Amino acid sequence: MIEIPLPPCLFAKEYLHNMTEKQLNLYDRLINEPSNDWDIYYWATEAKPAPEIFENEVMELLREFAKNRNKEQRLRAPDLEYLFEKPH
Repeated sequence: MIEIPLPPCLFAKEYLHNMTEKQLNLYDRLINEPSNDWDIYYWATEAKPAPEIFENEVMELLREFAKNRNKEQRLRAPDLEYLFEKPH
């Protein structure tokens, strides 16, 4: 994987700390198996249908996150410090 468009990396910051092992495995597969990173973006925004293999609870969470119902500004990738913070 070369580059993740903004919604998936912001999604990771928001959700990784609270995911179950199963969800983490599904997320790992989602971000590492597709050959085109933009496919993840298109699936999350429902611009294109996701392959059946990626239709799961993590994709549902990612799609909901991509809707940005709280109208948050999502202009840049998060700093990586969140990886070292304790879950809230």
